[in-house]
Amino acid sequence: MKDITAESEKDILSKVPEITLAFWIIKILATTLGETGGDAVSMSMNLGYLIGTAIFGTIFVAAVVVQIRASKFHPVIYWFTIIASTTVGTTLADYATRSLGIGYTGGSAILLTLVLGSLYLWKRVTGSISVSDVASPKSEVFYWLTITFSQTLGTALGDWTADTATLGYVGAAGIFGALLILVAAAYYFTSASRIVLFWIAFILTRPLGAVIGDFLDKPIAQGGLEFSRFTASTVLVVAIVTLIAILPHRAATRAH
Repeated sequence: MKDITAESEKDILSKVPEITLAFWIIKILATTLGETGGDAVSMSMNLGYLIGTAIFGTIFVAAVVVQIRASKFHPVIYWFTIIASTTVGTTLADYATRSLGIGYTGGSAILLTLVLGSLYLWKRVTGSISVSDVASPKSEVFYWLTITFSQTLGTALGDWTADTATLGYVGAAGIFGALLILVAAAYYFTSASRIVLFWIAFILTRPLGAVIGDFLDKPIAQGGLEFSRFTASTVLVVAIVTLIAILPHRAATRAH
C-alpha cells in the first residue's frame, strides 16, 4: 500500500517554468521585443495605439486560453503568451498615457496600484502568489492578469524614467539594471521573501526591456540608435527562439 503522507507531499508540476538564469535572460529579451514589436505595429505601421491594443489583446487572450487548457508546462506556449502580454502592455500603456492624456506619472501610479491589487486579491483567493503554485485555472488567471498589469506598468514606468525624469534610455537602463542587481543581492545574501523578490524582479525587467527597446529604435536625435523596429524585433525573435531551443526548460515544482 502506498504511503498516503508521502504521496500527498510529492512534487506537483506547475504550469510555469522554473526560475533560473535562463528564465530571466529570455524574460528581458521578451520584454524588449514587446516594446519594439508593439511600436512596430502601432507606430511604424501607423495603426495607432488603440488598434494595436485590440490586435495584441486578441492574440494575448487566445494565448492565455491555450496556456490554461494545456495539461502541462510547454515552453513555446508559455513564452509566446509572455511575448503577447508584453506587446499588448506596450500599446495599452502608450494608449493610456499618450492618447488618453493620463501621462507617464499618472499611468505608472494607476498601473502600480492595479499590480498590487491583483497580487493582494490573488493571495486572498488562492492563499499563495508563488509561481510554483500556479497549477490550477484559477491561479493561472490571476498569474496572467498580474503579468498583464506588470507589463503595462513597465512600459509607462520606463517612459517616465527616460523622459519625465530626463535620464534618457541609457540612464534609465542603468537604473533598472542596478535595481535588479540589488534584488539579486537580496536573494543571495538576505532572508527576504523569495516570492516578494521574484515579483519585484519580474516587474523591473519590464521597464528595463522597454528602455532597451526604445534605445534600439528611437531616432538618434532622441538618444536612440534608430534601428528599424522590424529588424530589431526579428533579431529578438530569433534570439528568443534559439534560447528556447537550446536551453533546458523545466516546470516549477511545489510540495502538495
